[in-house]
Amino acid sequence: MSAGIQNMKAAAVIVAAGRGTRMGGSVDKIFLEVAGAPIIIHTWRRFEKIDSIRKIILVIRSGLEDKFHALAKEYGIKKPFTLVHGGAERQDSVWNGLSQVGEEFELVAIQDGARPCTPPEVIEQALSEALKYGAAVLAQRVTDTIKESADGCKVDRTLERSRLWAVQTPQVFRTKIIKKAILEAINCNLKLTDDTAACEMIGQEVRLVPCLRPNPKATNPSDLPYIEMLLKGEEGTLEE
Repeated sequence: MSAGIQNMKAAAVIVAAGRGTRMGGSVDKIFLEVAGAPIIIHTWRRFEKIDSIRKIILVIRSGLEDKFHALAKEYGIKKPFTLVHGGAERQDSVWNGLSQVGEEFELVAIQDGARPCTPPEVIEQALSEALKYGAAVLAQRVTDTIKESADGCKVDRTLERSRLWAVQTPQVFRTKIIKKAILEAINCNLKLTDDTAACEMIGQEVRLVPCLRPNPKATNPSDLPYIEMLLKGEEGTLEE
């Protein structure tokens, strides 16, 4: 960890307010148990263990407060955390989380609640890049050939693969920058599914942070065995 990050106060906003309808079943996907704990706990622990993250804000659905407090107690979460309710759109949920990040936190990392395998060392690298440049995002080079289709039936063109990156979370920002960007998107009535897109809109540079280890998001039932394998392969490195 760089000296700058070690002395920096950062916050994390974990967005966990979605219903996960593509996962199916009656249990919210973030509460599904893999490798001995719910998905949300594995995600939460990533930021629990990073010294520069001093506060965690979880954006949740109304009525789940007791559930999250019980999980924190059961799994020994020690770092201060705040629960806030999600909004109609993802950017509204992010904004609700950002509203709990005070001026004393120079950086904020925004993470999907259902992305439980993010390598902590890459989170720290993204914090360092955001400290230098204002915004950074974990990403992986696209290795498949990508085709564009306007109607979803026929191929219109092949995109240049060497220039394509698949972005992930966390997406890390100087707090003042991302608050300005998200507020601008809301005021313009834009619906963005990616926080860095708000930065692009205001002309803020976003640095790519290559994530060379798997960092999947739990979206479909077929994702769970892979995620469980990855988590078990860590051999308890995030445990007490």
